[in-house]
Amino acid sequence: MAPAVKQVTKKQLIAELNNDLAKEFSALIQYVQHQAVITGPEYDSIRKELVIHSNEEHMHALSLAEQIDYLGGTPTIKVGEIKVSKNSKTMLEQDLEGEVDAVARYRARIAQAEMLREYGLRRALEDILIMEEEHVRDLQNALNQ
Repeated sequence: MAPAVKQVTKKQLIAELNNDLAKEFSALIQYVQHQAVITGPEYDSIRKELVIHSNEEHMHALSLAEQIDYLGGTPTIKVGEIKVSKNSKTMLEQDLEGEVDAVARYRARIAQAEMLREYGLRRALEDILIMEEEHVRDLQNALNQ
């Protein structure tokens, strides 16, 4: 059973969305770096997928920025934590950890948007969530999980 989502104000939701935006920026950067330095023939296909993921994270950032502005906030320029490693498997594990976190955050954000009757925001977040869930599957497959 999913944990209960706490009620938020519009101001609190904007702050949460800005946190999500910062994490989208970091995911984009992390994917760009990981796809460039990942090594090993077993990672050839996921390397191409990481490029796609980075582009999708960019689209998520654009969508979030537009939604934050629409809600009356100012989109952040902050960047979240970026994880790096010299080990290819560790890189993918870092990416997977970030995607699992994103799925949980967007599920909560969708519920919060619903509570505030922000249905356009909810729909935009659902589109992002679908892609984040796909990223989880791609990375799990690459890691044989």
